[in-house]
Amino acid sequence: MNKVLSLCVVFLGNAAMFAQETTMDESAAIKKTALNYIEGWYTGDAARMERALHPELAKRMISTDPKTGRSQFNHMGAMTLVQRTRDGGGTKTPADRQLKEVTILDRFNNAAVVKIVASDWIDYLEVAKFNGDWKIINVLWELKPKAASVESNAPAQKP
Repeated sequence: MNKVLSLCVVFLGNAAMFAQETTMDESAAIKKTALNYIEGWYTGDAARMERALHPELAKRMISTDPKTGRSQFNHMGAMTLVQRTRDGGGTKTPADRQLKEVTILDRFNNAAVVKIVASDWIDYLEVAKFNGDWKIINVLWELKPKAASVESNAPAQKP
């Protein structure tokens, strides 16, 4: 009986250790996908951006029309985002302003929600494991409020 109990304890301990390692590996892979996205944007690396995205990506934002005060629905697909990256949209953000704080908010099996705090906006990524790789499926994003002080006459670059 003691041998059986000992074997069960060893088996459960090893299973828990394997599960923890797998979770840590998956977290690292999710974070890598998020960094490919935001660092790809900042560096103008379209290939890196494309690696992070599922081809059916939907990137969306609700903004307010300053003239009417009405909400507007803004939508962008994967290839538009890759092209804007290739065109160097993110490279206009100075290196000292290139925030890329990545937080995995939740994960269950093959789905995760990730928050990125970037220079002028916040992204909420829905990420899924697709054919063995973590890919960004959806992004909901919001611009940060403009600072009250006069910063620069140059418009903020938006992904």
